Amino acid sequence: MTKIFFERVSILGVGLIGASFSLAMKSRGLCGHVEGFGRNRENLLRAKERGIVDSVTTDPGAVGKNSDLVLLATPVGSFSYLAREFASSLKEGAVLTDAGSVKGDLVYELEKLIPPKARYIGAHPIAGSDRSGLDAADAGLFQNARCVITPTENSDPDALETVTALWRALGSEIVKMDPGHHDRIYASVSHLPHLIAYAIVNTVADTDISYLDFCGQGFRDTTRIAASSHELWRDICIMNRHNLLDVISTFQKNLDSFSQYLRASDSDSLEREFKKARTLREGLGQN
Repeated sequence: MTKIFFERVSILGVGLIGASFSLAMKSRGLCGHVEGFGRNRENLLRAKERGIVDSVTTDPGAVGKNSDLVLLATPVGSFSYLAREFASSLKEGAVLTDAGSVKGDLVYELEKLIPPKARYIGAHPIAGSDRSGLDAADAGLFQNARCVITPTENSDPDALETVTALWRALGSEIVKMDPGHHDRIYASVSHLPHLIAYAIVNTVADTDISYLDFCGQGFRDTTRIAASSHELWRDICIMNRHNLLDVISTFQKNLDSFSQYLRASDSDSLEREFKKARTLREGLGQN
């Protein structure tokens, strides 16, 4: 296993993922100084007081200077803007990575924005919570979680090895795949479920908001992820909208089928579809 240690790390976005990343690195002795960047100085100072980061900045043009590793952990919609701002500050040999839920064209754009002296490798840790912010930070968040790494034909082999070794050191299981394939998969298994969770809550509220007072555990379980950051998921859905629209179309077809079965009182077809879904759901995690 490649041994890694970063003297100086910069984390852009000290929320759940960014703060957890810092705590995970610190707890494993993988870094020295950690710089935190964000828009909210009060939040950054709280992170510093708690020892999550060692220094803070709100200047996107100065962040990352002299850092060996830079992590983008802000909402994905800000990645390109931030990269343009800090690109010239990156030191020779610096590694840039991210924790974004969208890859696709974004990976290639970031590769172009980063100067030749630095290297970028895309990553997506499949770890999170319906809770957000540094108060939910957890040094063990990435332990036993899957991390998808999305190299391209332009990726530097040494940087790819470094990023792979880093996420392994944080306890993650590594899967490598094409950026476009990543976005097609996660449009189905992550982005669509979040969109549906938001829609379910809004549907009940549009019917009669007082009904929410009577929801049970089933409703709470089904819509738990609707408590996720609206800003984060706004960016994800917009940036992966083409894939998301495709799976929404498939989802709509399934809803239309259920509507037809209900109109026809077709209990056999309903039971068949419910049984199919139950069998598939019970098989999750067994591979």
